[in-house]
Amino acid sequence: MPSDTQLIFADHVGRFYARQYGFPPMAGRLLGYLFVCDPPQQTIDELGAALLASRSAITGAVKLLEGYRMARRTRVAGERVDRVSLDPASQQPQNFDSALHREHAALFREGLALLADAPPERRAPLEEMAALADFLSERLPALLDEWHTHRDELRDRRTRKLDREEEVRHD
Repeated sequence: MPSDTQLIFADHVGRFYARQYGFPPMAGRLLGYLFVCDPPQQTIDELGAALLASRSAITGAVKLLEGYRMARRTRVAGERVDRVSLDPASQQPQNFDSALHREHAALFREGLALLADAPPERRAPLEEMAALADFLSERLPALLDEWHTHRDELRDRRTRKLDREEEVRHD
């Protein structure tokens, strides 16, 4: 049974993802709950009971999150039910692909070509969006490299801490 604090967290995540990304509230709530539930793999029925939601609402939210590679279903051999958990890919940076931003810039330039004879104030929004896309395509690879270095240091610190805790338990 989830704690009140887990459900409040799930609601906060649900509101954030609905506001920022247009997710249905249930998909955001499910994502939030998957971050804090124990065990980290839950059946559709367990998720429905925890979030006080119908099976169809949970199934729809799982499908949406699977499409974004934020959740995944697995099935243990011999079991007849899927278990839903966070997809490890969801913990990787998204939208850091320079090609995506180059394509975005090209689209904006295509719009600029349509406005070739337009006054500068009419062209300004597309010019700025093309410049932003160019900027991101140039800067994101270095930022991604920095993140990987930082993430690796974080993982190393976590591993060292777990090793120290294990040593203390054995002493």
